[in-house]
Amino acid sequence: MGNMLGRLILVWLACCHAYAWAQPATLSLDTVTPFASATPFLRYLEDTQDRFTIATLPRLSDDSRLWRSAANGNGSVNFGYSSSTHWFALTVDVKPGAPAKWLLEIAFASLDQAWVYVPQANGDYAMQLSGDIYPFEARPYPHRNLIFPVSLSSGKHTIYIKVRSQGSVTVPVNLWQIEAKHSDDQHTYSLLSIYYGALLALFFYNFLIYLSTRESVFLFYVAFVGSMIVAQASLNGLGNQFLWPDWPGWGNMALPCGMAATGFFGALFSRNFLNTYVKFPRLDRIILAFAVLFAFIFYSPMLVSYHFAAIAVSISGILFALFITLVAIGSYFDKNPGAFYFLLAWGAVLAGVVVLGLRNLGWVQTNAFTIYSMQIGSAIEMLMLSFALADRITIMRKEKEQAQRDTLNAKQDLVDTLIKSEQELEERVALRTKEIEAVNTQLRHKERELRYMALHDALTGLANRTLMNDTLKRAIARRERDKNKVKVAVLVIDLDGFKEVNDSYGHAAGDLVLQVVAARLRKVTRVSDVTARLGGDEFVVVLEDIHGVDDAIRISEKLVQELARPVEGGFHVSASIGIALTGDKPVTADQLIKMADRAMYQAKLLGRNRWVIAEDEA
Repeated sequence: MGNMLGRLILVWLACCHAYAWAQPATLSLDTVTPFASATPFLRYLEDTQDRFTIATLPRLSDDSRLWRSAANGNGSVNFGYSSSTHWFALTVDVKPGAPAKWLLEIAFASLDQAWVYVPQANGDYAMQLSGDIYPFEARPYPHRNLIFPVSLSSGKHTIYIKVRSQGSVTVPVNLWQIEAKHSDDQHTYSLLSIYYGALLALFFYNFLIYLSTRESVFLFYVAFVGSMIVAQASLNGLGNQFLWPDWPGWGNMALPCGMAATGFFGALFSRNFLNTYVKFPRLDRIILAFAVLFAFIFYSPMLVSYHFAAIAVSISGILFALFITLVAIGSYFDKNPGAFYFLLAWGAVLAGVVVLGLRNLGWVQTNAFTIYSMQIGSAIEMLMLSFALADRITIMRKEKEQAQRDTLNAKQDLVDTLIKSEQELEERVALRTKEIEAVNTQLRHKERELRYMALHDALTGLANRTLMNDTLKRAIARRERDKNKVKVAVLVIDLDGFKEVNDSYGHAAGDLVLQVVAARLRKVTRVSDVTARLGGDEFVVVLEDIHGVDDAIRISEKLVQELARPVEGGFHVSASIGIALTGDKPVTADQLIKMADRAMYQAKLLGRNRWVIAEDEA
């Protein structure tokens, strides 16, 4: 019986081994595959000394025994906090008729460095490099994750990927058709915008409460939420894309530093909210120790390695979340105001931190839930903490009111009716005064809004015709007072191809193009210049205090180049620009605009996408 059982076990192991070798090693791409996860097909080689290059790397086709399956027991590619360089090989079989252009995505934004090597027809490899230690503009494809455009002809190809990171080495690789990726981004960015919108709403709402009450607990909560926003923006890659694209040094450290700041302010908020320095003095000292630890981790990248900070903040976050949840349980049984919501909040964030920490350490599977677990937990936490603050305020208000009532009852026999009436009258006057002040403040705010709306274009935020005319008249008047020492130039800009975009894709696409054009006009022009939208697709730029026609031409050249770049979504427009400058003879604002307008039409006749100087100044 024992021998038979042993044979069955050996047969089972042999079958499992054969099944593992029988797993498909090639990822097939065809016309009906908009997206494919490469995780089951990735093989990896660990380069502990970082000695291999693409030229010296053992090829998968030469000796596949050196290459092991990259997916771990959890079905994900996660090596935890590893200081080694990891090479990955992905063999793809592009079926006939399949698209040639694909997007290779590494869906983990906080990797330090990632190289992708794609085989070429001549036998060489084309290399692309990305990572959060480089400026965002250096990425081969503008996206919050690390994305590499690849071109693959029909047949089998082996793509090599090299990854090195001081943080968690998580490498979820996907291949996308371009349109499919754009469609997926719409859903992802929508969910992220809802999440960050909720955090920002809580941030500003509680900051206003702090300004009103001056209670430090609200300030700590606001700092806690702000730090969470920084950490999550770094984890999602949105920080590197939108908040600090030109600060790669900070972009690399933002995740551990943001998490450490979140822990630091979370500790200060917790001890203040739960009043642990009075109710639990021994536990309060441990909370302070955690705060000091998080502060040290925040500054540790400047003293020790980033690798240490990344590991330390993951482990410390798990321990602190567990500890503060236990403190909240004790506070709840002690009937501390707001402790119930506080317990729910830290229970949610504990679950999120534990899952994220275990994923960073490579102990659980990497998927959408584990990657966004911290965001899910933090969203629930922020909401519950707001309820906790509101509950605490309500209870404190009731206690304060009860104390006031008791005091008044105790002194009721000593306080005469006249003093009570006087106090009530003063309270009413003060309340009425505050109400009047609030109304006046709202009126002033509305007045500023109406004044702005009267002088600016609602769609683009640029100056309108009225503000542009007033600015141009004042500029000409100043020039005449300064005896023509400098010149004033007017650039009339009309978009080429805008009508086709508007007619083909609708007014929403046209509005998007106009907003992008407005942003690019601001980017090229100076702060002192006035950029206006006259209506439709016609814009005007007033250049004051320029030295001559060369300055106007230089700015016009930049505008032509900038506006000719494709707009996100695949829309293409260009610009025809007419230039008119003040000369030695007096000229009015209307005359200058008409001269520039005629020059713009001349640019249209000459073939568009160019500038022309008004004949009066040529």
